Amino acid sequence: QVQLVESGGGLVQAGGSLRLSCAASGRTFSSYAMGWFRQAPGKEREFVAGITSRGIMTYYVDSVKGRFTISRDNAKNTVYLQMNSLKPEDTAVYSCAARVRGSSWYNLAGYDYWGQGTQVTVSS
Repeated sequence: QVQLVESGGGLVQAGGSLRLSCAASGRTFSSYAMGWFRQAPGKEREFVAGITSRGIMTYYVDSVKGRFTISRDNAKNTVYLQMNSLKPEDTAVYSCAARVRGSSWYNLAGYDYWGQGTQVTVSS
């Protein structure tokens, strides 16, 4: 069993930055590919960024490329999402998720564990 706890959300003005963290319990964190997702009010949850188990490869949805950076520290059982040049449309609840099996980054059902999420609000 893996527990995921996000932190770092908050209120920021457009153009600002936030760094989200996702801390994982358990000894097998380095076995999991990790993803960040977000869900805005009235919208479906969407994939934002993903990173392979050893951090070699990263993937991003087009809308955040060049602004967001996903990284991980397996020694600390933590994955990060650095968000720069934030826009009001980035406002959402951001959640991290872990998966063991190979699957599409966009396939929510392919993830085994989810965090509760952290609110990010970007004001214009």
